[in-house]
Amino acid sequence: MTASNPVRDESSLSPGGPPPLGGAHLDSTAQLMNAITSQLGSQLSRVSIDGARRPAPPALVLVAHGSRDPRTLSTVRSLIERIRELRPHLAVHLGHIELNEPLLPDTLASLQSTQGTRTGEAVLVPLLLSRGYHVKRDIPEAAAAAAPLRTRVAAPLGPHPLLVETLYARLVEAGWRTRMSDSTRRASGIVLAAAGSRDPDAAVDTRRTAHLLAERLGVPVVPAYASAAAPTVAAAVRAMAARGRHRIAVASYFTAPGRFATECGAAAPWIAAEPLGDHPAMARLVLHRYDQAVATPEPAPERALATA
Repeated sequence: MTASNPVRDESSLSPGGPPPLGGAHLDSTAQLMNAITSQLGSQLSRVSIDGARRPAPPALVLVAHGSRDPRTLSTVRSLIERIRELRPHLAVHLGHIELNEPLLPDTLASLQSTQGTRTGEAVLVPLLLSRGYHVKRDIPEAAAAAAPLRTRVAAPLGPHPLLVETLYARLVEAGWRTRMSDSTRRASGIVLAAAGSRDPDAAVDTRRTAHLLAERLGVPVVPAYASAAAPTVAAAVRAMAARGRHRIAVASYFTAPGRFATECGAAAPWIAAEPLGDHPAMARLVLHRYDQAVATPEPAPERALATA
């Protein structure tokens, strides 16, 4: 069952948090104490008030697309480590749609006999930014084929305000000014470079993200695509320049480095941001989608029709 996909902001999910005092890093003793506290809290969370041990939560299976670019797999693995740091008691696994191992069917097959998941349950969280063929067909079909493993498919990551905050952070890292004059703002714009899809829902989701990012930055944001949809990044840059916007940055709406992200970044006339990657807000968003799916009631099983 696919969880709902709200786009409203949630204060509890704000990616920012108070930095350490003075910006200093915690010393090794404090880090050790934090690790002990986190592990103790993880163990206590699995014990109910009456002392009985709670069943383990469903496993989280992060479903990545896969890529021939080795940077992609490295980035996804780094993201998984962030997720595990945030939720130490949660079993987190990786499955790919194509091109990389482990493939999703193999990951699900391994979970069918894994002890510790709640009656063999898993939540599949797509590491994908919009609705499309993979979310609507490939992932649900793989989940259905994994029976008797009980599975739920979470909503794709986007659109969501945490993605916008990650895009903003990557742009600032690339040189986007957080403060600018009115004249500079009137000359500025963003091209939101996405992978592209023939599914119209994917374009709807990407446009929604572009709208949220425009509200965040106070400048126009135009979606553009690496394949399967129009306009291309180069065409979007030309159109924006024709309207007098000459400080044009490319925001990389990709989960990890790869060919599409590299090609789109090369079309930037000014600055090009890095992909979303393993930003801390991405780990929090994955867990948010997981929690949404777990909290969504499962549909009641259909009653078998009585035979005559």
